[in-house]
Amino acid sequence: MDRFDSFQLFTRIVELGSFTRAAGALGMPRATATYAMKELEARLGTRLLERTTRQVRPTLDGQAFYERCVHLLADLDDAESSLRTIASNPRGTLRLDLHGTHATRIVLPRIDEFRSRYPQIDLTISSGDRLVDLVREGIDCVVRAGTPKDSSLVARRLAVMPEVVCASPEYLQYFGTPRHPDELSSHQSVGFFASGQDRRYPFELIVDGQVREFELGGWIAVNDAESYVTCALRGCGLIQLPRYHVEEELRDGRLVEVLDAWPSTGIPVSAMYPSHRQLSPRVRVFVDWVAQVYAERFGSPS
Repeated sequence: MDRFDSFQLFTRIVELGSFTRAAGALGMPRATATYAMKELEARLGTRLLERTTRQVRPTLDGQAFYERCVHLLADLDDAESSLRTIASNPRGTLRLDLHGTHATRIVLPRIDEFRSRYPQIDLTISSGDRLVDLVREGIDCVVRAGTPKDSSLVARRLAVMPEVVCASPEYLQYFGTPRHPDELSSHQSVGFFASGQDRRYPFELIVDGQVREFELGGWIAVNDAESYVTCALRGCGLIQLPRYHVEEELRDGRLVEVLDAWPSTGIPVSAMYPSHRQLSPRVRVFVDWVAQVYAERFGSPS
């Protein structure tokens, strides 16, 4: 039994005048209560209770200790109550950094729902594709696509987004439509690279149950998702990206899906935050809310 439990037991014994009634009130065997009080008296080096055949009374030291315990337990209860209030109704400023298209197409279209649920949280949101230093820049939480590489951050998987390979009708008319992934070597793609890196990302498809990478040539590369789609619309090459980003273009025929018989592995999306802030009520409620938003859009990530 920990120290606070023994203090609570002691106060109940004094108030009820009985080991049996106090043990019953706290849902424990009488023998456990007796042993706990012997341990407490031994630790304090003084007798706290006088036992007779008819009742249990505090000694002079016990009475003084009882009064201190009542105040201590009341203060503890107040502290827990205040924390529960903060946890259930968090307040303050929450600083977020969201990938550009995740901000504009997934999170922000529903951000009024978050505000309605947590009206005392103010939001400061930056967006883009660059990597950010959460601690140095004072950011509480980021939402990023891809496999998290920073082991110092806590990551919660939000979704795995299905991908599509597509191109404009003009590109396919000029270069032909690939019928098998092995034909990609004769095609061009719009290159995509991360900020600060020169490496172009290859296409990834599942062929015969195995994930294969395909390096395509091309004459243009970008590091911004909107630019990536714009280049494809202008016939600059094939692109591979999350389907949600080009649903409208696929629907109206401005882009055409190819190689749909060979799916991709999908792109994971995670909410990440510094480990020392993992218990922040503001971060916790946002991550729980945004996980629900992604699950409703893309399904469970597991």
